[in-house]
Amino acid sequence: MAAASSAGGGNRSKALELLRTLPRVSLANLRPNDGARHRERRRGRGRYGGRKSGRGHKGQRQRGTRPRLGFEGGQTPFYLVIPKYGYNEGHSLRRQYQPLSLKRLQYLIDLGRVDPTQPIDLTQLVNARGVTIQPLKRDYGVQLVEEGANTFAAKINIEVQMASELAIAAIEKNGGVITTAFYDPRSLGVLCKPVPFFLRGQPIPKRMLPPEDLVRYYTDPINRGYLADPSKIPEARRELSKKYGYVLPDITKDELFQMLSTRKDPRQIFFGLAPGWVVNLSEKKILKPTDEKLLKYYSS
Repeated sequence: MAAASSAGGGNRSKALELLRTLPRVSLANLRPNDGARHRERRRGRGRYGGRKSGRGHKGQRQRGTRPRLGFEGGQTPFYLVIPKYGYNEGHSLRRQYQPLSLKRLQYLIDLGRVDPTQPIDLTQLVNARGVTIQPLKRDYGVQLVEEGANTFAAKINIEVQMASELAIAAIEKNGGVITTAFYDPRSLGVLCKPVPFFLRGQPIPKRMLPPEDLVRYYTDPINRGYLADPSKIPEARRELSKKYGYVLPDITKDELFQMLSTRKDPRQIFFGLAPGWVVNLSEKKILKPTDEKLLKYYSS
């Protein structure tokens, strides 16, 4: 044991002596290990880098004159042989609606991101990170789908752009109200990102009416369109309850009737804010127009 300890002490002293004699490690004396780096071979330089430069013998591959991608040697290429079909016509102008399931909506309500005691529109859904709307990529709003209809239990007043029949039935079964409404791209951008718009100090624009091909959808009480006759909507609600076999609650006797009956004007974008108003966030004030021409323009 004594011999082993003396041997260990000798190695330790040699190591300490070596550290004292070696120079300190710095950027000036750092270098790679021997054999870690090799000189790059310069191709095409005869005996210094090979004769063919790794390209092989002759031909288009060696000379770099290969034809463009899609060239088939002169025959009619594939992309010209296949005819065009009508379903590609106008694909860049088609409206897209981001899907929002009832399951996802119930999840947002349970987490407290969406307040069911207040009317719900795209502003609440986007702020709750339930959907992502990009008007510049032809998004025109949200389509409410029926996934999770059996477990949906919230009583809400919601406004979407499209909705399936079963999703409408699931909301009205719980005593809720649903409305489908159209927003033009400019109004949609303001509705999804209201704070940057308010900071610019611009008046709230009035919402444009739907295009001709969507007028039938938004004037139909079956779809709960915002341009439908209000007197025909209760009858459509009763017909849907008979079809799916549930008892339709009487919302007129509900304690939240005032919230459930809140609807926007066809030209209105925000709940409680009329077109033409200017919202000043820094001073927390709302400026309303007084000129008769402006009032006539922004009125419905």
